[in-house]
Amino acid sequence: MSDPHDATSEPRDGVVTVVGVGTDGWSGLGPAARAAVRAAEVLMGGARQLDLVPDGGAERVTWPSPLLPALPGLLSAHEGRTVCVLASGDPLFFGIGSTLVRLLGADRVRVMPHLSSLSLACARMGWTVQETEVVSLVGRPDALLHPAVLPGRRVLVLCSGRDAPARVAALLTTRGYGPSTMTVLSDLGGPGESRSSGTARQWVADASDASSLRVVAVECRADPGVTPLPRVPGLPDDAYEHDGQLTKREVRAVTLSRLAPVPGELLWDVGAGAGSIAIEWMRSHPACRAIAVESRPERAERAARNAAALGVPDLDVVVGAAPAALAGLPVPDAVFVGGGATAPGLLDACWAALRPGGRLVANAVTLESEAVLTGWHGRLGGDLVRLAVTRAAPVGGFTGWRAMMPVTVWTAVKPWTDLGEEERS
Repeated sequence: MSDPHDATSEPRDGVVTVVGVGTDGWSGLGPAARAAVRAAEVLMGGARQLDLVPDGGAERVTWPSPLLPALPGLLSAHEGRTVCVLASGDPLFFGIGSTLVRLLGADRVRVMPHLSSLSLACARMGWTVQETEVVSLVGRPDALLHPAVLPGRRVLVLCSGRDAPARVAALLTTRGYGPSTMTVLSDLGGPGESRSSGTARQWVADASDASSLRVVAVECRADPGVTPLPRVPGLPDDAYEHDGQLTKREVRAVTLSRLAPVPGELLWDVGAGAGSIAIEWMRSHPACRAIAVESRPERAERAARNAAALGVPDLDVVVGAAPAALAGLPVPDAVFVGGGATAPGLLDACWAALRPGGRLVANAVTLESEAVLTGWHGRLGGDLVRLAVTRAAPVGGFTGWRAMMPVTVWTAVKPWTDLGEEERS
């Protein structure tokens, strides 16, 4: 039986072959990739990729825009035919290959990669691949670059559009990283490959460069006095826009440690306020997802602004009062209740929605909400901790200790006992 992932084997019926093509086009393809293109009855891809291979008689289908909603229908329309999809570089590196695998399953997709833009850019810059961070802004918000901007870091920014380098330069300068060196690499691997360099603060777009195939290599350097914003929990309170409804830095760090973010998991931040818990959950890893539930529209808008400013613009903000606003939301892996523990049915709804093995963390600052958490702890167990934080503050011409309100933190892990043996395994 042929292996659909073996580039030298013949694809089975129903297997879509995805061929990565560089800017050097047909001349840069190996024998197996050329054979796959020649054997296709249907060639699919962007207009640029289709123009890079010779006409062999296959029906050519140019991607529509938007592509994702139309893709299942396109594939169904050509079922039973030999389909080859053309992609840029490595199709599994921010490419169509990943989408097809999610849609069809890995056993129905055969990928034949070309050199990725990451490999080519690192080769041109002399950078070590494993020590270089990659951020894709292709069809995605520029704000996603924020978490990667730290002193001394090397970042490759995948982007499209002639104004993309100027947008990257503006973001860096606004963040206080104007001295960062930017190198724009255009048409990597092709006959028209070019590069231009400068600092973010002094960046001037090259009017003669009409290429939209660009990678921006950034060596991050901060202005004097700029405070880096790390990805570990406990960002400075002044990193957030807020009206006082903010989980303070020290408590936030402890809370996130109890929520224990894991890549790919989903958090509900109930009573989100400024959104700090959800934001720092998402900043811990690009695959972490969060839904911030906030009853007051002005606070919800503020949380969304904070999320964009701190590099997680994909935070899903839901406006509404819990527990009613929780109905229909995706099943969470962790839930944080930062306020409103006394609301009738709130903790019940959160606990019921939580998947087995998930974590519920609730904070309380009033005697009434603390009593609720104590009651839940008595019924379900878990961990109950009281945090008392005291900060130094001016007292006249001297310095003294000013105590913050103590915070009670209850943490519980939902047991697996309600699952059958098959599900537990």
